[in-house]
Amino acid sequence: MININIICVGKLKEDYLKNACAEYEKRLGAFCKLRITELTPARLPESPNEAQIEAALSDEGERILSKISPSDGVFALCIEGKEMSSESFSKEIEKCAVSGFGTLCFIIGGSHGLSSAVKSRAKYRLSMSPMTFPHQLARVMLLEQIYRAFMISSGGKYHK
Repeated sequence: MININIICVGKLKEDYLKNACAEYEKRLGAFCKLRITELTPARLPESPNEAQIEAALSDEGERILSKISPSDGVFALCIEGKEMSSESFSKEIEKCAVSGFGTLCFIIGGSHGLSSAVKSRAKYRLSMSPMTFPHQLARVMLLEQIYRAFMISSGGKYHK
């Protein structure tokens, strides 16, 4: 069974998001060993300047990288990442599963994104859409797409 670790900056605040994630976590139990690692966002002033944002990203990046092992396959969710269909995403997960990665790590940054160090470590840069979404909603969307990917691979009826 494949290991999947979702590393996120920030905690879910809204019950509806928590409930949606819990549902997909339950469904994914049949396909993978899932772990969600939540990291505290770096503190920033109300109107941070560019240097403060870069320092925060660097701090968050170091903590994210400390949670990744050398044998992990890393997907960084970022705006400049590649968009792919659910079918293509399913195939990428299948390829990773047979490529010897100990764990697949999916990284969701905070509201300012991810550090360049995290993006450099990633094997894949993934964009959910050209649209902008709250980073907390990204977790629900990612869990749904991972579940969909496993259903596609297994020939399940979820994906139509």
